[in-house]
Amino acid sequence: MPRIFFATDVHGSEKCWRKFINAGKVYKADILILGGDLTGKAIIPIVKENNRYRVSFLDQVLVVKESDVKNIMELIRDKGLYPYVLSREEYEEYASNPAKVEKLFIELSKQVLKDWVAWADRKLEEYGLVAYVCPGNDDRLEVDSVIDEAKRIIRAESKVLEVFKGIEMISTGWTNPTPWKTPRECSEEELYERIKAMAEKIKDVQSSIFNLHAPPYNSKLDEAPELDEKLRPKYGGRATVPVGSKAVRRAIEEYQPMLGLHGHIHESRGVTRIGRTICLNPGSSYDQGILLGYLIDIENGYVKSLTPTSG
Repeated sequence: MPRIFFATDVHGSEKCWRKFINAGKVYKADILILGGDLTGKAIIPIVKENNRYRVSFLDQVLVVKESDVKNIMELIRDKGLYPYVLSREEYEEYASNPAKVEKLFIELSKQVLKDWVAWADRKLEEYGLVAYVCPGNDDRLEVDSVIDEAKRIIRAESKVLEVFKGIEMISTGWTNPTPWKTPRECSEEELYERIKAMAEKIKDVQSSIFNLHAPPYNSKLDEAPELDEKLRPKYGGRATVPVGSKAVRRAIEEYQPMLGLHGHIHESRGVTRIGRTICLNPGSSYDQGILLGYLIDIENGYVKSLTPTSG
């Protein structure tokens, strides 16, 4: 009975990435699938001033000694952010040059991902496993080449892959438009065409897996806080609205794959059914260093069991 471990949206958390790779051994999975959004969201500057280092982190301004910098950097990385040590003069230069900040962000995200991939390759070889990874809407296009250098990690974007005998998977990390104008988002029409181009190549769609980062619209897997005109949650985040993709829903309704794997909306952990298709979103608590996932057991082309995981 093939077993999948699926997780998504680690967003640069080194702790969650390591848990994801180790999950194959812990849960006795046959393959690992990461649904999207690997990289972090921001740089946290650590500014050297005389013999001290100043850092704004977790709503605090800390002034620490050089001996404490390593621990601070590890804490920042575990939260999915990129620490960067620089002088006050360098900080002022970056603060006045957004293009330079963006270039630095890409360099840091690629370097961190290179380190992740090198470590993961060693572990996956030890475990005799492979991982399928699909960059999500928040991931810059430049990180694709880093994943392509891996030996035991397969970049699944826009591919039809046979993950088990007779079971094929299609994947995309692209999503419908968001208020944040992320690197991999497009119109619903384009997203549907992306999915359709892959789906039409599947040999047996009823036993296939659609690994699509955006959850289907109005599926209860896509409930996110309603935002005001300044992109702040209304009513303290208590009011929610569906923000998933209509293209993803249309594709699932038309093709009716065995399984839909989704993410993107961290707050909407759960399972639903659209026709015969079982769709799930494990959610994400990456900023707490907690990896949320699902164990999926498949038998004779059907989902036999789903087990939510957290750790």
